[in-house]
Amino acid sequence: MERDFVFLDEVLGGVRWDAKYATWDNFTGKPVDGYEVNRIAGTYALATALTKAKEHAAALGYGLLLWDGYRPQRAVDNFMNWSIQPEDGRTKEKHYPNIERSEIISKGYVAEKSSHSRGSAIDLTLYRLDTGAIIPMGSDFDFMDKRSHHTSKDISGIEAKNRELLCSIMEYSGFEPYEYEWWHYVLRNEPYPDSYFDFPLAGTILNKSASKSNVFSASR
Repeated sequence: MERDFVFLDEVLGGVRWDAKYATWDNFTGKPVDGYEVNRIAGTYALATALTKAKEHAAALGYGLLLWDGYRPQRAVDNFMNWSIQPEDGRTKEKHYPNIERSEIISKGYVAEKSSHSRGSAIDLTLYRLDTGAIIPMGSDFDFMDKRSHHTSKDISGIEAKNRELLCSIMEYSGFEPYEYEWWHYVLRNEPYPDSYFDFPLAGTILNKSASKSNVFSASR
């Protein structure tokens, strides 16, 4: 692991995660370059802010489910290459039904230089601590559509309130929301605002028994 980076499960005891880009369940339809293990990493600054978010959420009866943190630049390059390939239809209905894959950049869903590669961004949602159920947000992760925008009018009142809840927790903890993706937040004070890292995510999968369900939990 690069200096000043850490696997978030080593800091956020009991956090749930499902690193989508290490699996076949993402918009590219296969594991992405640089994701060699289903774990999520970030800077210590990101981990510290998420600890605050986790504690604040828990006080309200919720837990954090993480989908992506640090993203190697090679993964971003993989996204760029994928966007110019011929359409095969494998993931279109689930992830980008109303746009062409070539539009994912111009529509703001993927960037050539990502805050994730600076170790300062996190993709996440909330789940209920009492039942473990993920709360409804109006769209799935990486659903590239106007329905995923924070200001979308195409979701229910409950879904809108759930997004507002997540946003309030994250802003309270030092994050800023991203307009086009309700799940994406960036540290307000980034430690590496001009750096784009490219080391791969490699290490040991924790809690192997949980891997069958593709939702991971920290072992401590």
